[in-house]
Amino acid sequence: MLRKAYALLHPISFEEPFGLSVAEAMLCGTPVIAFHRGAMPELIKDRETGFLVKNVDEAIEAVSELSIIDRSKCHKWAFENFSQEKMVADYISLYHQIL
Repeated sequence: MLRKAYALLHPISFEEPFGLSVAEAMLCGTPVIAFHRGAMPELIKDRETGFLVKNVDEAIEAVSELSIIDRSKCHKWAFENFSQEKMVADYISLYHQIL
C-alpha cells in the first residue's frame, strides 16, 4: 500500500531522532514530504527523495512538485543507506568502535 502512495506526509512537530516510517516509505520508492526538523535532513535528500519543508504551505506546494522525484532513485538511495544489511553493518561497526 505504501509503495502505491503518492507520497508520505510527515509533518513532525518535534525533533524526531530517526523516523523509521520515512525510511520505510523511501525503501518502497515513495517520496516523503516532511518538516525540516530532527533527523529529517539526514534521511531525506531534498528534491531527490522527497521535500524538506518549513510549514504547511510549503508542504502543499511540494505536493504539486512530486513529479520531479524519480521513485526508483528514491528506493535505490534509501536501500543503500537504510536497508537491513546496511543498518546492521553500521551498528556492528559502531559497537566495535565503542569496544
